[in-house]
Amino acid sequence: MDKTILLAHGSGGKLSHELVINSLLPALANPILEKLDDSAVFEINGRIAFTTDSFVVNPIFFPGGDIGKLSVCGTINDLAMVGARPLYLSLALIIEEGLPLKDLDRVMSSVHQMAEETGVKIVTGDTKVVNRTKCDKVFITTTGIGILDKKHREISSGRHIKPGDKLIINGSVGDHGMAVLAARKELNIQADILSDCASLNGLIQDILSESDGVKFMRDPTRGGLATVLAELARSKPYGISVDEAAVHILPKVKSFCELLGFDAMYVANEGKVLIVADSHESGKILEVMHRHELGKEANIIGEVVSGYPGKAWMETAVGGKRILDMLAGEQLPRIC
Repeated sequence: MDKTILLAHGSGGKLSHELVINSLLPALANPILEKLDDSAVFEINGRIAFTTDSFVVNPIFFPGGDIGKLSVCGTINDLAMVGARPLYLSLALIIEEGLPLKDLDRVMSSVHQMAEETGVKIVTGDTKVVNRTKCDKVFITTTGIGILDKKHREISSGRHIKPGDKLIINGSVGDHGMAVLAARKELNIQADILSDCASLNGLIQDILSESDGVKFMRDPTRGGLATVLAELARSKPYGISVDEAAVHILPKVKSFCELLGFDAMYVANEGKVLIVADSHESGKILEVMHRHELGKEANIIGEVVSGYPGKAWMETAVGGKRILDMLAGEQLPRIC
């Protein structure tokens, strides 16, 4: 008999117990989770950051990552963006009947690896199994809790942003969305593109430990960099100016976007952070980023300006201005 997920694995009986004990717990084992209580119990001192996210990426395995890695990185990054130090995660799985256990093991191995690398513990979770065709292989929901130091509490609001502040990003844009799209068999297109899927908490903690100049952070996932910039400027008393030449797009990503009619500025990323930094601290922040593996390609791509309040735009290579608006509709469905 093939080793696949059965509906009985979600029944709460013997097979459910075996799935948890044999496939899930070994990948996530830690003293809090091993109790298998209905709720995780732990102590936290300080202000709490709390977030949750769901992941339905298609396909579940793609160049540079998979749904397991993505679920952990995505939730850790959401905590890191507000200046918090991620500590604990929950992991809830909705599994389609018939999923090969080897695929589930591969996903859980990625979850384990990212938890180990980031020092975050997965302390509680849930598993449900649904009929064939009622779910696409596996869906994951993760919830994260982190500690937020008092001096970083204003980062999420961006209320201290002012003209002259610099915009910094830690590398190329559009990699994740194009990697996932290329992995979809229906296009029958070969593209050597790797997702940038990565956990950014180490990079962010390095920055925050050495500089107080970070005024705002956001990871440009769905909607891409352009949407984040448009949201940042919207209804504000300042504008956002970006230099097209400073925004790095890998040649293979750019070519793939041009082939399919996509704009890389609106394509999702899963390992990038946009930072609004005080102009006097931007040099120090860049130095810190360049020392980290995920920040070696960091550079300043623009600044906050007093002109055109409420608008974000790109200074193009030909000397014009291109307005950056929020993404209308869904350019690439199910990329996270």
